[in-house]
Amino acid sequence: PVFAGMSGSAIENFSCVIYNVSLMNCTWQAGRNAPGDVQYFLYWQYSRYDDAVECELYIKDENGRNTGCRFKNVTTKPENAYFLVNGSSKESQIQFYDKYIQLYEIEILTPPLNVTVKCTRDSSCIITWQPPLTNHMKKRKCFEYEIRIKTK
Repeated sequence: PVFAGMSGSAIENFSCVIYNVSLMNCTWQAGRNAPGDVQYFLYWQYSRYDDAVECELYIKDENGRNTGCRFKNVTTKPENAYFLVNGSSKESQIQFYDKYIQLYEIEILTPPLNVTVKCTRDSSCIITWQPPLTNHMKKRKCFEYEIRIKTK
């Protein structure tokens, strides 16, 4: 495909992470050849059936340039979410950047909940816990855990 705009003007190092169950941050850096007056705008689409919406809460650098976005009330649907960042400048046209992301793949899970340890006099212990909070995974069998036991 032919991209309109100056080569190297599109954003770089785009990444997103979901944390605390329903919050998401996306960040990026200005293109290395972008003019000084460039401003970037992020649009995203939950699924192909939803309308694209612009970021409501931009993260800005010291020059007032948008370098990220904060999202609230994010739910992870089974489809790819579509992200598009375009830019504007008075000096030149800016290339756009787009990416599809499976949201569940970028979620940082909370720790397991209600961890309890019950030990008996014969040195055997039972450790129990509940799965971490998440808004996409309903099957407990999907989780894997690692227990490290340190004895004194």
